[in-house]
Amino acid sequence: MARSGPQRYPGASTAYWYGSKYPGSAMESNVVVWHTTEGTSLPTYGGGGSAPNFTAKPDFSAQRLVWYQHFDFDESSRALVNKSGGVETNTLNVVQVELVGTCDPSTHKKWGSTPHLYSPELPDWVIRDLAAFARWAHQNHGVPLTSGLTFKAYPGSYGNSGVRMSNAQWSNFRGHCGHQHVAENLHGDPGAFPMSAILARAAGTTTAPQEEDPMAGMTKQDIYDAVWRTDAVPAPATAADRATNKTWWAQSFLTDIGDKVRSMDARLTAQSAVIDKLVDAVAAGPGADLEALKREIREAIASIDIHLTTGES
Repeated sequence: MARSGPQRYPGASTAYWYGSKYPGSAMESNVVVWHTTEGTSLPTYGGGGSAPNFTAKPDFSAQRLVWYQHFDFDESSRALVNKSGGVETNTLNVVQVELVGTCDPSTHKKWGSTPHLYSPELPDWVIRDLAAFARWAHQNHGVPLTSGLTFKAYPGSYGNSGVRMSNAQWSNFRGHCGHQHVAENLHGDPGAFPMSAILARAAGTTTAPQEEDPMAGMTKQDIYDAVWRTDAVPAPATAADRATNKTWWAQSFLTDIGDKVRSMDARLTAQSAVIDKLVDAVAAGPGADLEALKREIREAIASIDIHLTTGES
């Protein structure tokens, strides 16, 4: 059977590629089966003997999923039980994705503060990246953005739990399901997986939650008070106080800028006075009272020094 559409998920690493070691059957995948690895690191899958098509591993610092591809999209992988004499599982038009994390509440509790994914409580950035994969699979391979199945919480999802499909249901299914739904299997992963939220995001019917607007509901007076006033400590009143002000409220910035502008204006005025005195001395000629002019020039220069060292106007 021919494989149509792109076979490699953009950005996925092929560092752990098993398609050469375990070449699978070609097919046109129209089902995605979701798993959880029940671990915190990339599994070895027995050297590929039980590998899915893809593994998504969380990068908590970057808040993104890192994708690894092990087989082509339209090539059978090896993560499902396939009993003889029943229906096909791995080879029945299914692409499989393992999410590094757990669906087991006891494991979640045991891991405690160790960074890990717990399928019933996936953060929004994980839902975002899983939705991106589901959207790509839909756009490039026609996998329906539907499920219609109940993702039951583990361990109630294990075995013949009531959500497991019959052979006929499995054969006719299209869309997204979990390992817990696949005929001939007993696994209960991915537990209470947020499938509806992932598919809604993939279809564009929901968006990422928006951060709360800190100014929502504030009046003009509220905004003025927040910017210009504080009930804790009065704004520094003098230049000396402002020099030691560690909070630097808006009042302090503008007052300090005003001080500097006025100081600069005073410096320019003083400098102009010195120039005027020098011009007067030159213009007065030999008959001028040079001693008086010198005193006036010294006073003008001293005035500049005062402004330069103290900033006072």
